[in-house]
Amino acid sequence: MFETIQYNVKNGVAWLRLNRPDKLNAFIAKMNREIKEAVRSASKDEEVRCIVITGEGRAFCSGQDLSEVDENMDHGEVLRNHYGPMVKQIRQCEKPIVAAVNGVAAGAGFSLALACDFRLVSEKASFINAFVHVGLIPDSGNLYFLSQLVGQAKAAELAILGEKVSAAKAVEIGLATKMIPAEVFEEEVNSFSAHLATMPTKAIGLIKRSLKAVSELSFDDYLEHEAQGQRTAGLTADHREGIEAFMQKRKPVFSGK
Repeated sequence: MFETIQYNVKNGVAWLRLNRPDKLNAFIAKMNREIKEAVRSASKDEEVRCIVITGEGRAFCSGQDLSEVDENMDHGEVLRNHYGPMVKQIRQCEKPIVAAVNGVAAGAGFSLALACDFRLVSEKASFINAFVHVGLIPDSGNLYFLSQLVGQAKAAELAILGEKVSAAKAVEIGLATKMIPAEVFEEEVNSFSAHLATMPTKAIGLIKRSLKAVSELSFDDYLEHEAQGQRTAGLTADHREGIEAFMQKRKPVFSGK
């Protein structure tokens, strides 16, 4: 089905694995398209309740494959046609998305991890905004997401200085959710994503909508958005199950509906 990524669904979790290990999973146009298609497919698949994006081999993603770059390239058009649609698809997805950062995440690979809801990082992982080192600005939504996570001052530091951020430092500054020893990384990612897949998926989607609305709406409009969202959540089967489980003093079994 795909050439540059591996995609499979198991136990409610869609695994999307970047699969160009000999190139440190660097982006080519086909990979941008296939990531977008895979996330769109997972978004529509009722069996899928969580998505994991990770890399094959020793890197998460090293950014743009520079062998595809030439001096006549219109970088703006590349973003409009390839990277923009990819990160938009990720941001529009209402299911939880985990970036399992197994190694270096550089340039647009850093941006890909930022676009996800969670970043679980191997102790061998690192992040670097490498754009400045080739005279470019961070792209693929990088500064949009980064400034929300770590604030504008720290985002400016990471973008302008372009220094590598270790896994431990990423956790310290709020860039990563959790650092995991390399030898149990896949096991821990499996456990984390499996837990997300048992949670009330519709409510998670509504939470993601509300988080986006925070930066887009006035306070009064946000309160109305919140009221509408809560009404929708209150009509879900998972809300009914949550209430019943509470009353019966048992653990809820959510269906994602």
